[in-house]
Amino acid sequence: MTIQQPATMRPAAVAIPDPGAAPVPLVVDVDGTLIVSDFLHESALRLAAERPFTAALIPFWLIGGRARLKAHINDHVGILSDIPLRQSVVDLIHTAKAEGRPVYLASASDHRQVQALADRIGVIDGVFATSAGRNLAGSAKAETLVEAFGAGGYDYVADADVDFPVWRSARQVLVVSHGTAFEKRVLAAFPAATVVDRTRRSASPYLRVLRVHQWAKNALVFLPLVLNHSYADPGQVLATLLAFLCFSFAASSAYALNDLLDLPADRRHPTKHRRPFAAGAVAVSHGVVMSALLILSAFAIGFLALPPAFLAVLGAYFVATVTYSLILKRKVFVDVVVLGGLYAVRVLGGAAAIGAPGSNWLLMLCLFLFLCLAIAKRYTELAAKEAAGGPPPSGRGYRFEDMRVLLPLAAASGYMSVLVVALYMNSEQVTVLYSNPDVLWLTCVIQLYWVSRVLILANRGELHEDPVVFALRDRISWLCALGVLSLVVVAV
Repeated sequence: MTIQQPATMRPAAVAIPDPGAAPVPLVVDVDGTLIVSDFLHESALRLAAERPFTAALIPFWLIGGRARLKAHINDHVGILSDIPLRQSVVDLIHTAKAEGRPVYLASASDHRQVQALADRIGVIDGVFATSAGRNLAGSAKAETLVEAFGAGGYDYVADADVDFPVWRSARQVLVVSHGTAFEKRVLAAFPAATVVDRTRRSASPYLRVLRVHQWAKNALVFLPLVLNHSYADPGQVLATLLAFLCFSFAASSAYALNDLLDLPADRRHPTKHRRPFAAGAVAVSHGVVMSALLILSAFAIGFLALPPAFLAVLGAYFVATVTYSLILKRKVFVDVVVLGGLYAVRVLGGAAAIGAPGSNWLLMLCLFLFLCLAIAKRYTELAAKEAAGGPPPSGRGYRFEDMRVLLPLAAASGYMSVLVVALYMNSEQVTVLYSNPDVLWLTCVIQLYWVSRVLILANRGELHEDPVVFALRDRISWLCALGVLSLVVVAV
């Protein structure tokens, strides 16, 4: 018999033989089932990354209903073709086709995204999806599929509580399980259900989102404590520790947000495609919640335990990092200046936490030194892309010919940081704070060596893309840091 398909289905009409004589169709859910992410979440993030001011309209679009919200977002974003597929479900589709069964996609996502996904897979017989007039989720999806195939006339594979009404009208319940509790609920309702994939969430991907190793940057908040010789004051030590925690939470919040906004570029990157969001190990919706909870925790600790001046510095830091993620990272050289400035802000935060006056010497040292590292990072990224024969990193604005300028700029900035330290040695502050200030001149030699070594490694293509990771793993960097610390102790 011939069944007329609804308007959200492609093609407009499909001939389906009598269920008693023909194989039963397999109907596949999309979000979280066939793809490891969610089209709506990723489309909204893509809109925020590419058109942040347009994304501000999302709450107003939602007033018209979820179907119209999805249509508006996809009008601006276009087709998403880089979301990873769940291989077990792809295999299920190909097995069904090998058995001669028709396969359909049924999703609450916008019909344009679902049809493009069907075209990408290449063996899909039709799609059911959300149009501007109807959100095809839950009971609405069940009614549409019963209308097309009859009650018990199809098998359905899905992954969420919203799919229970659809499973009730299906012949066979097939499940993609994201957790033990959910799986138990499904099996309690449908004892004959078959679990085709088990995805167990572990803590490891979530810890990777936090990038705890990057918290090493926040050790800069301890510099005012050390340079003011306040490390014997328990109150100021505690305040600095809390400041470190606040900056670490704020930084992790910003990293999570940046990874969410960078999803397309990360998925094309030779190593970043393994990041938790890009690989689908952590849901993007979880990332949004994580980012919000982290920054709220940072400000809560600051509000309860640290001076108002620290909160102002922390607020400026977070606003700058978010602005960087949304806009400034696409501006040539503005991006590296902002990155260098964020290190100086950490020093200001440490000073504000203990009520110490900010040191212009220290701020300039951090600005120049970390500007050097930020430029070296961009140079390394370009060099890696050029060596691989690929295009320059997307969304950054840099070209391969810029490499001829970037390394000299990194050298100039790095040696300026050495000059700042040398000039500081002649200041009155040194004679007041140190009994043997002449010993500190040797720190310039160590710093000069370390900066030069970083530049040479960058030029050879041997520098890690993340200079912080390089410094944490590099034995010579640790020895240099230990040497500087030893000289400071002797000079006191």
